[in-house]
Amino acid sequence: MNAPSDVTAEEIDKLYKKLHDEAESAGYHINPDMAMTQELLNGLIVNEKRYGYPTCPCRLASGVKSEDLDIICPCDYRDPDLNDYNACYCSLYVSRDAAEGKVKIGSIPERRPPPGKRQLKKTEMLKATLSSLPLPVWRCKVCGYLCARDGPPEVCPICKAKKDRFERFI
Repeated sequence: MNAPSDVTAEEIDKLYKKLHDEAESAGYHINPDMAMTQELLNGLIVNEKRYGYPTCPCRLASGVKSEDLDIICPCDYRDPDLNDYNACYCSLYVSRDAAEGKVKIGSIPERRPPPGKRQLKKTEMLKATLSSLPLPVWRCKVCGYLCARDGPPEVCPICKAKKDRFERFI
């Protein structure tokens, strides 16, 4: 595997294994195009070294963590993008159909509001974005994980909190 001099192949392999295992255990899939995935992982590592947190390599980060929380990978827009376009904005995460080659990944429009619109509180922005979903949205009170489904999951896929730690978000 070829890696730029500032990021080692070992760093990319380690991050790939971590994200792949986390994704698969939570029902997500990493893009099977390894050349593209390695470039995205390289970008995540570069951004983590630059800012101290792994922002989406396809978006411009401010370097101020509180302003970039929505684009820390996996970003806040991953799930709606997967639902609507079979891939997240940068295509690191893909749907099962995309991972199995049943659908082709096309262009994914940017969901992140422009800088002037980001002054909305994160919760207000999320509620505005998610209010059009046909299912209720549940929020883990421990880690903030959101999911749209008829009821909350038995266990949070992020922090492993039990069902009773979820609240209806929308």
